[in-house]
Amino acid sequence: QVQLVESGGGLVQAGGSLRLSCAASGSRFSINTMGWYRQAPGKERELVGSITRGGSTNYADSVKGRFNISRDNAKNTVYLQMNSLEVEDTAVYYCSAEIVTTTDRMDYWGKGTLVTVSS
Repeated sequence: QVQLVESGGGLVQAGGSLRLSCAASGSRFSINTMGWYRQAPGKERELVGSITRGGSTNYADSVKGRFNISRDNAKNTVYLQMNSLEVEDTAVYYCSAEIVTTTDRMDYWGKGTLVTVSS
């Protein structure tokens, strides 16, 4: 069984920064693409950005130039560095990962971490 656990959320003022982490744990698995999604109150979950195992990244237009995704494959961990935060970035942030085992390939999700940006 693979688990994803996010950390690093919290309350920050507009213009500030936060760094989220997401670590995958379990046994006998490898990870392909990892990503971050967010869901604001009353809105649908949306992609923030993703990163392939080789390090290629993709970002939503709303966060380009402000957010940066990186990963440490040896630690099975993905990071989301968020700078110049805006009130509109307030949301629950979820980590996702495409996990490959000897018998399966599927997407896993973390439980989410709340980011609140105050004005």
